[in-house]
Amino acid sequence: MTYTKYSASGNDFVIFHTFIKKDYSKEAIELCNRTEGIGADGLIVLVPNEKADFEWLFYNSDGSDASMCGNGTRACAHYAYKNGLAPNSMKFLTGAGLIKSIVEDDIVETELTAPIVIKEEFEQEGFTWYLVDTGVPHLVTIVDDLEKYDHDLSAKMRYEHNANVNFAKIENGKEGKVLKVRTYERGVEGETLACGTGMAACFLRANNLNLVSNKTFVYPKSQEELTLSLVENTIYFKGAVKNVFTINR
Repeated sequence: MTYTKYSASGNDFVIFHTFIKKDYSKEAIELCNRTEGIGADGLIVLVPNEKADFEWLFYNSDGSDASMCGNGTRACAHYAYKNGLAPNSMKFLTGAGLIKSIVEDDIVETELTAPIVIKEEFEQEGFTWYLVDTGVPHLVTIVDDLEKYDHDLSAKMRYEHNANVNFAKIENGKEGKVLKVRTYERGVEGETLACGTGMAACFLRANNLNLVSNKTFVYPKSQEELTLSLVENTIYFKGAVKNVFTINR
C-alpha cells in the first residue's frame, strides 16, 4: 500500500485512497504511532462516492473516528487533486456533510460546514466559555495570555463537554487584529500544533464579539499563518499544506 504524509499548519496526516470502504481504525492506530508507525495526528482514507468527487473516512490517532477536521480537509483536497482523484475545485463527503475546497498550488481554501452554537457563553473554572460546532464541537475561551492554557483543565473540560478545548488571544497584527490559538484535541488527547475547526470556532466567537474583522489572520501553535473569512454564515479557511513524503509500506 502507498501512503502519503501531509502537514497542514502543523497538523499531520497519513492519507491513502482505495475502492474498499470499511473500518480502518486499526490501521489508524498503527500508522499514526509516532515510534512504530509513520506518525500522525490522524488517518484519512479516500473512497469513491456517487454524489461527490469522493468520500473521506477520518480517524484520530487513537483509532476513533471524527466527523470533521479543518486542516485535514485542506490536506485531503491537495492529495486528491495531485493524484487525479478530483479537479482543483472539488466537493467531497465528510461525516459533517459536504465540503468544498479549491486548490491553487500549495494553498488550499475550504468552505466549512455551517457552524451550530451548542451553548452560549457560560462560566466555569474561572473562564468564560462558548461551545460551538464547526464540524466537531469546540469550547472556546478568549484570554489575555496564552500561557493560561492548561493541559489538565483542558482534559477535564474535554471529557465533561465531549468537545475540543481552545484558548484564544487577540493581538495587533500587520493588517489589524489577529488571533492566536492553542487547542487540546479529542482523539489525540493533548495539545496539537494546529486545529482547523478549532481556529474557526475561535474566529467565529471573536467575530461575534466584534473583536476581529470578517477576514482575519489566525496563528496556531505552529505559528503558520492562516486566513479565516466569514461570508454571511459561511466560514472559509485558507492556508498552505505540505506533502511531507510518500512511502510504500
